[in-house]
Amino acid sequence: MTGRRVDAHHHLWQTSVRRHAWLDGDDTAAIRRDYTPADLRAAAPGIDATVLVQVLPDLEESVEFLATAAAEPLIAGVVGWIDLTGSPSRDIERLRSAPGGELLSGIRHLVQAEPDPRWLARHDVLGGLAAVRDAGLVYDLLVVPHQFPAAITAVRALPDLTFVLDHLGKPPIASGELEPWATDLATLAREPNVVAKLSGLVTEAGRPWRVEDLRPYAETALEAFGPDRLMLGSDWPVCLLAGTYAEVMAAADSLIDGLTPAERDAVRGGTASRVYGLAP
Repeated sequence: MTGRRVDAHHHLWQTSVRRHAWLDGDDTAAIRRDYTPADLRAAAPGIDATVLVQVLPDLEESVEFLATAAAEPLIAGVVGWIDLTGSPSRDIERLRSAPGGELLSGIRHLVQAEPDPRWLARHDVLGGLAAVRDAGLVYDLLVVPHQFPAAITAVRALPDLTFVLDHLGKPPIASGELEPWATDLATLAREPNVVAKLSGLVTEAGRPWRVEDLRPYAETALEAFGPDRLMLGSDWPVCLLAGTYAEVMAAADSLIDGLTPAERDAVRGGTASRVYGLAP
């Protein structure tokens, strides 16, 4: 029997409610509109549960996402945002006391946008991550390859905090390069408190892409983490810049086609359900 299918990484946004400056460029014009739970349901047939991930460094957006998740049965967990360098424990309490607060599964910050490549290794940031650990939440790592050394430092400093690497750390798929990304990924994967998402790869590849363009990166991740520490995510609607929801998930299925049925079930939903504590 096949396990439930989980999309471990997607977004929603309402440009009519909150400014999304990152959508102002010509390269994102195709997704510069509102995306609602109704759009998600239409895009994701066959998906049993999802994890909604923060978009903006805005606590109130996360509060709204929790309320959205409480009203939408498809969304089983929320990865929200808090100010790690401010009052992280107070922010977490704010989220947990909000409607839908029981669906808070993790925290994320847009580390990829931080100009300091060692931001994750800063003392105040590590203190904020400790608050995430103490709250029993997981932390989504959104980093780019040159930030891997700081990510490794943070992961080692907090062995009791589970880290989830988003988008495999955004490998340089468009250029076809594997190193030094592959070596750094393997170093990160040697830490047992890290899992990773097979997500966002088509966006890094850019149009036109083929499944074979993605395969070396997926195989590197499978070798480093194994199926029990990998999960699938669509990165919808960002993925629409490079492919439809169906195309992205079909590519993901192709990338794990060589696994056993139990291993495929782990990547397709089991890992995400366990790591994020998603209710059955």
